[in-house]
Amino acid sequence: MSEFRFKKSSYSEPNGECVEVARNIPRTVALRDSTRPGGPVVTLAPDAWGAFTADLRRRQP
Repeated sequence: MSEFRFKKSSYSEPNGECVEVARNIPRTVALRDSTRPGGPVVTLAPDAWGAFTADLRRRQP
């Protein structure tokens, strides 16, 4: 899916293992494993991604 422009989180591990996120396509958030750039891509609606990340922030110590 070359149209997605993936970015790695600033929280990624030093060895590069992280989830990458692309938000450059309207109404779509795409996720992939940074160690497998040619591997599967999961796409979500922005509302679903927002709910997921909001839940993660609530769980932070």
